[in-house]
Amino acid sequence: MKKIYLPLLLFSFVIANCQRNENTIYQKSINYKVETVVDNLEIPWGMAFLPDGSMLITEQEGKLIHFKNGTKTFVNNVPKVYYENQGGLLDIELHPDYAQNGWIYFSMSANIEKDGKSGNTTIMRAKLLNNELIEQEILYKATPNTKTGNHFGSRLEFDRDGYLYFSIGDRHKRDVNPQDITRDGGKIYRINDDGSIPASNPFYNTKGAKKAIYSYGHRNPQGIALHPQTGKIWTHEHGPKGGDEINIINGGKNYGWPKITYGINYSGTKITDDTSLPSMEQPLHYWVPSIAPSGMAFVTSDKYPAWKGSLLVGSLKFNYLNRVVIENNKVIKEEKLLEDVGRVRNVRQGPDGFIYVAIEQLGIVRIVPE
Repeated sequence: MKKIYLPLLLFSFVIANCQRNENTIYQKSINYKVETVVDNLEIPWGMAFLPDGSMLITEQEGKLIHFKNGTKTFVNNVPKVYYENQGGLLDIELHPDYAQNGWIYFSMSANIEKDGKSGNTTIMRAKLLNNELIEQEILYKATPNTKTGNHFGSRLEFDRDGYLYFSIGDRHKRDVNPQDITRDGGKIYRINDDGSIPASNPFYNTKGAKKAIYSYGHRNPQGIALHPQTGKIWTHEHGPKGGDEINIINGGKNYGWPKITYGINYSGTKITDDTSLPSMEQPLHYWVPSIAPSGMAFVTSDKYPAWKGSLLVGSLKFNYLNRVVIENNKVIKEEKLLEDVGRVRNVRQGPDGFIYVAIEQLGIVRIVPE
């Protein structure tokens, strides 16, 4: 196993009572080394740990890798994806009872209708047998297909009741999709593990609504995690220029995009004058400037006592892993980890208790405390 050592920087610390992080000062918490576990990956979007200690890794271009005993093997019969800009083979998640039923869940951009070069976010499940995906089932397909390659979402997470949550970005149609519950895009969804829709979903009985929608008014959520104490679903999403958000997801709630935002257009012009409106949820935290968040995990491992309870978020824009310290649902400080390592696409806590980080154009590394 190749080991790489990243510089450890000294920081001072101040508690930030506001939500902005422009003036946040960072503090080094522990010494650590970084070991390369899987090398030579392009865009490792998702990763899942199998009971035998091996790992499944999605490459955005449409490849699924089974990493076992130091060897990478490409899995056969992976469905064709709509590989365009931000689209491709995206997240991967095991069923909570994987050891008994063998189900593996995927998010991807796809064109299952085969109606030309276009696509939308798709959720499927399959089983792995003899290095091949079998029993493939489409559980949800967002519509309509479009040629844009932006804002597919898409992360997956099961809650303690066995519901599957997933995100679909606004598909770069902010004035059409996020605020309209009759349309896909800009939403968090909740389905049963077989793809059926729970009758307890907030819009299940709303005429014309997409019944799988759980919350709306989102831009492009690329992080989702189950809070280890409360069991609530937490997400983060890309803002425009500024205004990336962390949210606690509650059923039926409107999270505001694009009616409210702490960001502006990339051109520097305003999207709206409003950062709050009645009946719209405020983020738990937001970043200005944007860090371009991707991947999300809570630290519960005893291997990192100083980090326990923290939220880890990858920064695509600034090439580091962000540790977010939270008390009473308020962010009190943040710490930059793995600075200048590359575009951090995903972060997971493995069954061995170590933190694994997927980095574009590098691979997957493991953080080992010293």
